[in-house]
Amino acid sequence: MEKNELKGKMINATRWSAFSQIAAKVITPITNMILARILSPDAFGVIAIVTMIVSFTDMFTDAGFQKYLVQREFKNKKEKFMYTNVAFWTNLGLSIILLGIIALFDDNIAELVGSPEMGFVITISCTQIPLTAFSSIQMALYRRDFDYRTLFFVRIVSIFLPLVITIPLALVGLGYWSLVIGMISGRLADALILTIKSTWKPQLFYSFNILRNMLSFSIWSLLEAISIWLTVWIDTLIIGSFLSEYYVGLYKTSTTMVNSLLALITGATTPILFTALSRLQHNNKEFNSTFFKMQRFIAILVFPMGIGIFLYSDLATQVLLGSKWGEASEIVGIWALSSSITIIFGHYCSEVYRAKGRPKLSFLAQLLHLVVLVPTCLISGKYGFIILIYARTWIRLQGILVHLLLMKFIVKFPVKEMFKNVSPALIASCSMGIIGYFLKRSFNTGIAWSIISIFICIIVYFTILLLFRGIRVDLIKIIGKRFKQKSESPDSRFNSINGK
Repeated sequence: MEKNELKGKMINATRWSAFSQIAAKVITPITNMILARILSPDAFGVIAIVTMIVSFTDMFTDAGFQKYLVQREFKNKKEKFMYTNVAFWTNLGLSIILLGIIALFDDNIAELVGSPEMGFVITISCTQIPLTAFSSIQMALYRRDFDYRTLFFVRIVSIFLPLVITIPLALVGLGYWSLVIGMISGRLADALILTIKSTWKPQLFYSFNILRNMLSFSIWSLLEAISIWLTVWIDTLIIGSFLSEYYVGLYKTSTTMVNSLLALITGATTPILFTALSRLQHNNKEFNSTFFKMQRFIAILVFPMGIGIFLYSDLATQVLLGSKWGEASEIVGIWALSSSITIIFGHYCSEVYRAKGRPKLSFLAQLLHLVVLVPTCLISGKYGFIILIYARTWIRLQGILVHLLLMKFIVKFPVKEMFKNVSPALIASCSMGIIGYFLKRSFNTGIAWSIISIFICIIVYFTILLLFRGIRVDLIKIIGKRFKQKSESPDSRFNSINGK
């Protein structure tokens, strides 16, 4: 793929992906804000446990085939569809087997995760597993082709379903069942829409030779996915075992809300970055350049968001979750701050490994992090909820260190440039944070002043950011390109031809 063609597809895909994320981050928080005022933390705790189990089984049904279909360079369309069929039937078969196993041992699974009375709920919730397996392959093909326009419309349907299904059911008193039914409805809608619109349709074709070829890559993606699952869910499992569903709901809802806000940026760009880097995997210069441009862009947005939510965590919690979630404020603040650092210096390293066709490195990074994470959570869990939260949050820095060491010594990536690349955003964000801290400490703490001081912080941030020449040059280039595109529009060319 030519550089200009790839760049054009990336820009267009980013636009549609951004539309999708904006819609999700406007509608989803509103939905959660409403539900948080109707349902108790206990109900969200039940759903967190169910989601933990469903996400674990989803890894096996996907088996890393999504990433394989995006990363691999196929000879032609026929070969691509052959591999797609093998991935689809493997996914679907595994999902049905796993659903049967869960149905047989649902009570044992419920007891294992600390909710012995939730066996039937788990079985019903897991009926979405075959639906997810049915649609995941189509999603991979859309991402490979940068067709985020179709994925945008699919996402919009999934976003609005809770408004018309989950909230009404919650209002009539169905509790966590309203959330379960909403989840299943969303997966069903995804499967139907993607299958109907896809140019590829399942065919009766299977090849164990192709499966063997795919597994050579996908088995490492699967192992990586398992390690990531443990990284994401080990804390929830420990909280459920040591404490109660209330604390599971309190913790998971808080961190999920923060993640959803930051995903407004990362969710729109990470899949596109992986696809673009995969196409450039044999051109190191363009590969590195594309990575750094995306990293800088993300840092400009994510660093101030993380520090801002940390400073104004009370206000953020009040707005997002309501008055009965006051205990979540501390969790929201520290999770946002640590997430902003983790995203910039850790998450995108995994996209580099996979794009280079080296998923083993991502698995190794997760494994080395888990060696420290698991005992940290187990030990800190014995000392109470808040100690566990702080320990779990800041141990993420060890995971970043692992990624940076692998990038430097194995991938031979210029790690120092990563820090230099984002230094303007980091300096501006820290300066904003210091000023915001003194604004909060020196004046009254009412909501009105908090809102005013937030606007002051935003002005300070962008003022300091624009002091850096590199940022100003990039901004001028963007504005210049926009102006050039408008001046070369069909209407302007028609007018110039006619002497207007």
